[in-house]
Amino acid sequence: MNKSKTQLDFKAWIKNPYLQFILFGLVLSTLPLLSTQFSFIKSGYITTVGVALIYAIAALGLNVLLGWSGLISLGTAGFMGLASYISAYLTVDMGLPFEVAMIAAILVPTFIGVLVGLVSLKIEGLYLAIATLAVSEILRKTFEEFDQFTGAFSGKSAKFPQLFGVIQLDRASTYWLIVFVLIVVMLITYNLVNGQIGRALNAMRGSEAAAQAMGVNLLKYRLVAFALATIFASVAGVLYVHFIRYSYPSSWTMKLSLDFLAMIVIGGLRSIYGTVLGAFIVFAVPDLFLKQIPYFSQLSYTLNGVLIILVIMFYPNGIVMIFKDIRRWALKLLKKGDRSDVK
Repeated sequence: MNKSKTQLDFKAWIKNPYLQFILFGLVLSTLPLLSTQFSFIKSGYITTVGVALIYAIAALGLNVLLGWSGLISLGTAGFMGLASYISAYLTVDMGLPFEVAMIAAILVPTFIGVLVGLVSLKIEGLYLAIATLAVSEILRKTFEEFDQFTGAFSGKSAKFPQLFGVIQLDRASTYWLIVFVLIVVMLITYNLVNGQIGRALNAMRGSEAAAQAMGVNLLKYRLVAFALATIFASVAGVLYVHFIRYSYPSSWTMKLSLDFLAMIVIGGLRSIYGTVLGAFIVFAVPDLFLKQIPYFSQLSYTLNGVLIILVIMFYPNGIVMIFKDIRRWALKLLKKGDRSDVK
């Protein structure tokens, strides 16, 4: 009896979502160590995977907005770019600490995101998507013209973060910082969507009239949804500019915002792990694998469209559901094997 109780406790411990997030982060953290031990894991892979994880942070915000709230935004790239320029300017030109620059780089875009949330009370659907796209394009044009702040087309340079004014990070340690922030964002997202805010957002997504009848304040929760999406995008923008150490206006285009949308559709709407998986499929797989295939490197960017079509046809809840199917098939095979042994 004690043995069975121990097994049950172990299963419950393993199924703990918080522990799973931490274990997932530990697995991701091994990449810099593996690159020093195995020659086939190139050092450039750290940059590619790190950028994919940064994009996953921003995409989690968009998933909260679209998947749980039912609101669409095509302005993620613009908010990321604005945060990256603010952080680069404050740390390099003004010499402020990384932590101060990060706070400022989150607050300014979030203020704009909240204003967009106010606008969303009057418009929705396709019109809201166009409005957020217009905000993103205005920001991108500002990046090109406001050269004293952004460096215009030449871009803005930055450095690896220096934490608390003492700890100077390099590429590997910055990658670990990205993994740490990703896990924190995943934990925050999990707590939010499974709490009171998540229930309110789900009600709002299903029917705004019904949500209001149940006492859901549409203004409050729309602003919360847009604020969360903008905060996550801003954090991603800060990490991007200090990891890549450069920000160009051409980095923050409509294509990037559409890629974020493709990421959550391919990976899985309303799925935290699916968002990270979508980031790897959309951003890491083309650079790590497809571009190495002759005559296929120029076609690698068509993968998003093909995958969206296939996912909608066969896995409308996202490609992350394929793991549940594999698990179900494996259990069926094991059961068949057990029956054959009995016979």
